[in-house]
Amino acid sequence: MKETKILQFGEGNFLRCFIDWMVQKMNDRAGFGGAVQIIQPIGDELCVPSKILNDRGGKYHTCLRGVIGGKTVEELEEISCVKGVDIAANLEKYANLPSLRFVVSNTTEAGIQYVKGQDTFPAKVLRLLKARCAAGLPGLVFIPCELIEHNGDNLKACVLKHLADETGDTAALKSYIENGCVFCSTLVDRIVAGRPDPESAERYARELGEKDDVLVCGEPFHFFVIETPAGFDLESELPLKKAGVNVVYTTDMQPYRTRKVRFLNATHTTMVYLGLEKGFSEVAQCIADPDFNAFVRKVVFEEIFPTVALPDAEKKEYAESILERFANPFAHHQLKSIALNTVAKWKTRCLPVVCDYYKMFGKLPEAMMQGYEATARHYDSAK
Repeated sequence: MKETKILQFGEGNFLRCFIDWMVQKMNDRAGFGGAVQIIQPIGDELCVPSKILNDRGGKYHTCLRGVIGGKTVEELEEISCVKGVDIAANLEKYANLPSLRFVVSNTTEAGIQYVKGQDTFPAKVLRLLKARCAAGLPGLVFIPCELIEHNGDNLKACVLKHLADETGDTAALKSYIENGCVFCSTLVDRIVAGRPDPESAERYARELGEKDDVLVCGEPFHFFVIETPAGFDLESELPLKKAGVNVVYTTDMQPYRTRKVRFLNATHTTMVYLGLEKGFSEVAQCIADPDFNAFVRKVVFEEIFPTVALPDAEKKEYAESILERFANPFAHHQLKSIALNTVAKWKTRCLPVVCDYYKMFGKLPEAMMQGYEATARHYDSAK
């Protein structure tokens, strides 16, 4: 039985196709010997996918499909490193596990925030650390995957704000959080489509000899940037490189973050409601349409491109790779999935581009504003 080394806030498709997939690689290739306990961050009862995952003993499959170097790639793998899913009300019991070392999360862009008196994700982290500190156990390493700038720093700041609301002597707990725990900021990059289309699901069931209702599909490409404090050797404890994961450890992740969030995520958020208005359901359908393809290329090469402070050759290569990934005919990346929490996403992904573009050219980026107008139309009609 593998020891529970990782506590994961978030049961969704992305973490299961990104972090848990990586943990499986570390177990198989690098002798990590760790298990993941998932915490469903919202709700007093388990959602249906969580129940299914528990019924399967935490086991499920990933399917990575795409085109690499002109060749079609399809990899169907079993993920067996997950112990199961529990609700956040039971969080404190996991604080007492001596084997626990890491906490990963993806609670969306809106998850890492301080709201006085509310049981936010950072408030839940404080509960976890309070119980662990009281048990006399070592601090934890936090690796948040929420797509906000300086996610680790922001998580720590929100936790400390919640601590400041506590009554009584909190000096020891504050020292434990500030000096005994490590909060890493990250950048994650993999397009995860989620559930397979019905035809593929039937084919996978035949190949596996079972129906896996929590199988998750993603692209083969992945990239993980982890910003660590100077002198902190994360690889010695979490052997991602040894397992063959495309990971970069750095003390300054900003150049990587700006490139990815603007070219990939800001483009997604700009195009999503325009695509839905035109009757498209998947990203690849948008790219296959000549007129919409021209719109996307305008967003990428005329509006986002000049706001990214990197060499033009490097930007062009990365931007073209993004469009190739968008066109992946196997991803089935649903626009309605991208559309979740669009307002929060627009503020963190698109607004910085719009502001920088305006500073540079004295006008708003036309195509991106068309995407914003489509978003506004959607929210206005939903009132």
